[in-house]
Amino acid sequence: MIQYLDRETKKIETENVYGEKAIAFLYGDRWFQKFFTIFVAKFPLFSALYGLWQKAPWTKHKVKKFIDRFGVDPEEFEKKVSEFSSFNDFFIRRLKSSSRPLANEELIIPADGRYFFYPNIDETSGFIVKNQKFSLTSLVQDDALARRYAGGGLVIGRLCPVDYHRFHFPCEGIPAKSRRINGYWYSVNPVAVKKNLSIMTQNKRSVCELDTESLGKVLLIEVGATNVGSIIQTYQPGSLVKKGDEKGYFSFGASALIMLFEPGVMEFSEDLMQQNHEIRCLMGQPMAHKKR
Repeated sequence: MIQYLDRETKKIETENVYGEKAIAFLYGDRWFQKFFTIFVAKFPLFSALYGLWQKAPWTKHKVKKFIDRFGVDPEEFEKKVSEFSSFNDFFIRRLKSSSRPLANEELIIPADGRYFFYPNIDETSGFIVKNQKFSLTSLVQDDALARRYAGGGLVIGRLCPVDYHRFHFPCEGIPAKSRRINGYWYSVNPVAVKKNLSIMTQNKRSVCELDTESLGKVLLIEVGATNVGSIIQTYQPGSLVKKGDEKGYFSFGASALIMLFEPGVMEFSEDLMQQNHEIRCLMGQPMAHKKR
C-alpha cells in the first residue's frame, strides 16, 4: 500500500496503482522475480516495444476506461476524450492553461507528481530509504558538477501513469542543451525504490543546466523508468524561457524528475517541509523562493 499527502486537501491518501500486480511480481524476493526484473530493466527493447504498442490506434479504446478507473478529470484537457488517437496520445495530453495556473512564487512545481523536498542533499540519508545514501556523483556523472550542488537543495518527483506527463521550467532562465546519460529502466515506484535507492542513479536520464539571474544554476534531470518509451525535449536550448514554459514530456510509463539547487540560494515553501510521506503536488503550485 502506497500512501501520500495531498497538498491541496492536506489528507493522507492511498494511491491507486496502475499495474500494481506486475510491480509486486517484478519486485518480489524470489529468484525468478529478480530475474524478470533484471530482464525488463536492462533490456530496453521491452520498454520500447511496449511504448510503441501504446501508440497504436487500437489502444484508444482504453482511454475512457482509464479515465473512469483512476478519476482523471477530462475537463482539464485541451482535447476532447474522443479526439485522442491512441493511449499514448492521451498519456502525453496537454492541459488547458486554466487547469494549472502559475503561482507568484519564484520557483514553481514543474510537473504533476508525488514529491520529496530536501533543503540539504547531504542530509537525505534515511528519509527515503533507511541507511541508504543518495549519490550525487553517480547521478550526474560529473565530479565538478556534483561538488557544485553538495549541501544544496534536492527535489525528487515521481510521476505515475495517471499523471499529466508534460514537464515545465520551474523558473525563468536560459537552459543549456540536455545531456543524456545511458542507463536502465527500473521502476521508480516506491516499492522498487525502497529496495534500492540507487535506481535513481542507474536509470536512463537527461541532465540540463538552467542558468538563472538570481538562483544560480538549477540542474533539471528527467529520469526514465519501466515502459517509458522516451524522454522528449521540446524547448530551445540557449533561448530565454519563462517560469512554466514547457520543457518536454515523457511517453507512456512511469517516470521521475530531480532538481538540484546550489547551497544557500533558495528556501522551500513551508508546507513542503514534512518528510513522512510523498507530497502530491500539481504543476504551477508554489515550490520555493529566493533565500532572504
